[in-house]
Formats: sequence, C-alpha cells, structure tokens
Amino acid sequence: MLPEWLSLFPPWLLVGLGLGVVASVAVAGVFVVGGRLFPGQSHATGPRVDGTDRRRAEIRDYLRRIDERFHEDHSVYGHTVAFYLPERDVAITFDAQAYFVIERAGGFAVLCEHEMPAIHLGRRLPFDVPDLEPEIEELDDPVSAAFDHLELPTTADRDAIRTAYRDRVKSVHPDQGGDREEFQRLRDAYQIAKDHAD
Repeated sequence: MLPEWLSLFPPWLLVGLGLGVVASVAVAGVFVVGGRLFPGQSHATGPRVDGTDRRRAEIRDYLRRIDERFHEDHSVYGHTVAFYLPERDVAITFDAQAYFVIERAGGFAVLCEHEMPAIHLGRRLPFDVPDLEPEIEELDDPVSAAFDHLELPTTADRDAIRTAYRDRVKSVHPDQGGDREEFQRLRDAYQIAKDHAD
C-alpha cells in the first residue's frame, strides 16, 4: 500500500508533515480569500525617479544657473553623452566608456558619478564658472541653514517665521528689483523652516 521507503520513517513524523502541509494550504487559502473579499487600499505610485534622472535634472539646473548653453543626449565621437556644451566643446557623461573614447580622441569629457551633486560639476569643467551659493537643500544641515537665512533661531515659531519671511521678501522679490535666485532661496528657507517649526 505505502511505498516501501515511507515505512522507514516513524509514523508520528509522517502525520506531522501531512498536518503541516494541510495547515499551510488552509492558511494560504484564508489569505487568498481574505484578499479577494477585503482588498487592500491601492497606493497610487507616481513616476519613479532614479539616481540618474535626479542627477540629470540637477546638472540641467546647474548649467542654466551658470548660463551655459547645452544639448542633451548629444552624439560625440560615436557615443551619446548626457550633456554637450557646444560653445566649449565639452561632453558631460555618466558612461565611463564614452568618457575614455572622447578623451582618447582629443575631446574634453567630464565623467559624473550618479551620486555626485551637480554643484561639484563646476570643479571638473575646464573653464571658470561663477561661484554659486549652494541651495539650502544641498547643505549638510538644511534646517539650521533655513533658520539662519531667515535670521531666526531654530526655536522660532511659525508666526516669527512668517513675519521674518514677509519682512525679507519685500527687498528680494523680483518685482521689487530683487534677484530671482535670492528670492527662490528665501522661499526655500521659509518652506523648510515652516515645516520644522514647533
């Protein structure tokens, strides 16, 4: 009746294994039926931004901030590079192979790591770039930097933050003759400080 090799095992072990399989199937069935009867809340997922996309956006923003003309996904010496600066003949790439091909061919290439903040690109470019103040989010402690920018202690409440912002915005708003970048930094500082206020 039973295969001969099953008789080698003690009966209690065979019964235990059988009950374990039956219990596992029953529990799995409960979860499947429960999932169908009571579906979980679906989570809307937005577009996923990976490291390369984020770095490309940062580099794009940095090149615009230093007023440098560029082309994206441009072919240089048979390789597509992330950014090409036509007035400087400089290629910016994430691809090490493209970097070495361009360098060997006599061109100038900048190899960017996926984790390199765009603000550090200026050190690698073969020309002088204007010094830019780092964005508040790029600093080591953006919360303290935000309160410092508003000239407030980190213990300031929301009313003090709002008052400081309103006082400063009058002098830096572009409509009042202020600088657009300084206005953006002030808005970023206000938002960060407001989010972290007691």
